[in-house]
Amino acid sequence: MSPARPQVVVLGGGFAGLLAASAAAPHAGAVIVLERDRYPQRPESRRGLPQSRHPHFLAPGGVLGLERLLPGIAGRLLAAGAHRISVNTDLLFRSGAGGWMARNDTGRFGITCSRSLLDHVVRVMVVEEDAITVRQGCEPVGLVGSATAVRGVRVRDAAAGTTEQLDADLVIDATGRGSQAGRWLDALGIAAPPTEVVDSGHAYATRVFRAAPGAESGFPVVLIQAESRSGTPGGNAILLPIECGRWIVAVGGTRGRELPAEDNEFIDYARRGVSDPLVAEILASAEPLTGTMRSRSTGNRRYRFDRVRSWPAGFVVVGDAVTALNPVYGQGLSVATRCAGTLVAEFARRGVTGGAAPRLQRSIVRAGTDPWQMATSQDLAFRNTESPGRTVLDRWKFRYGARVFRVAESRPAVAGVASDVMFLARPALAMGHPVVLAGAVLGPRRPPSTEPPLTGWERGFVAGRRVG
Repeated sequence: MSPARPQVVVLGGGFAGLLAASAAAPHAGAVIVLERDRYPQRPESRRGLPQSRHPHFLAPGGVLGLERLLPGIAGRLLAAGAHRISVNTDLLFRSGAGGWMARNDTGRFGITCSRSLLDHVVRVMVVEEDAITVRQGCEPVGLVGSATAVRGVRVRDAAAGTTEQLDADLVIDATGRGSQAGRWLDALGIAAPPTEVVDSGHAYATRVFRAAPGAESGFPVVLIQAESRSGTPGGNAILLPIECGRWIVAVGGTRGRELPAEDNEFIDYARRGVSDPLVAEILASAEPLTGTMRSRSTGNRRYRFDRVRSWPAGFVVVGDAVTALNPVYGQGLSVATRCAGTLVAEFARRGVTGGAAPRLQRSIVRAGTDPWQMATSQDLAFRNTESPGRTVLDRWKFRYGARVFRVAESRPAVAGVASDVMFLARPALAMGHPVVLAGAVLGPRRPPSTEPPLTGWERGFVAGRRVG
């Protein structure tokens, strides 16, 4: 294949795959995206993305990264009905440390909408690029090449049942948690990478509601994290406003906590199963639009592809196929944008070359390191979490993080930095910022706030009144 016109094949046409394709398009003669499903014509759930039925938050770090990749995307999402969430003014946040965060503007914003709308808008924008072709209804079944270099991929057409070979200068695996990258590498004679797993057993249940009349827009996100201090299984809840005047709500908890078994148990769980009944009180006047949908695929899992001694040229793995995080922390979309940003930087420096794959793969693993540390340090705090073990450093990180968020409840300067780190707008090292360190030493200015900081307008809805 001509090095002046490299061909890139992207495995998986979801969020991470489309961003990877967009990153490669300016530097490639052709980018072929292979997608197992058939895309819906409108923003709708599809079989290969069952998690689209559950809440997704494009955190400030993800918004920043996505806007750099696809300039104007935030405006398109908002025009399509997504909500702009200012942090922390449009966020009611009760941390696992046990108190409600004060609502102070950090200058950052996130975006909430259904995952189906997000993927649809991204897909429409990405396929506008001439170099990108999407082949639907087909899936990869193996790599073509050797232990030193991948030269393409074998592809099966689902309808015809036929298999063909696609040659490529670079193959990018963006097939998510179900990635077969380890097995494919093993078939080429490359030892499977070390794998790290931290699994708190989080499970959650989701329903979609019609927002209460008058609260279709301008209503805040509500996020109640599970508490770990008591040592008992913790419960959590999240309410996100999405397009078309709806709320998507999830409740859940760590290993040992039973999910609501029936639709009529959902609101009761939100009232009794989490540390504050706010979400249940909000839903009292909301109309349910769906039944209860459940998920237990929440373990943190990271493949250490950066530790494979002889990584082959021509192959990289991105997104959840490398670093899959507990979705209750809302970092997965931002990790995908980080991976794509890494691709953009590499391609801008050296173009699309298969020989850069080993270095690029190490950079992609590093791009997920901060989110991995934050998600796992929180999950390691729960007694029933399955993991290789808690180190002294793990315990220290959790205690320090809990202290910072406890202080942040009453110190806005600390809250600004802590929010940026939590939502991936700043590196984790910012938790060592002098403002944060000073706050941790001085401690909180007041006891934890047990009452959510609602505005008068919001209190009207919670109390069942209608406020104009």
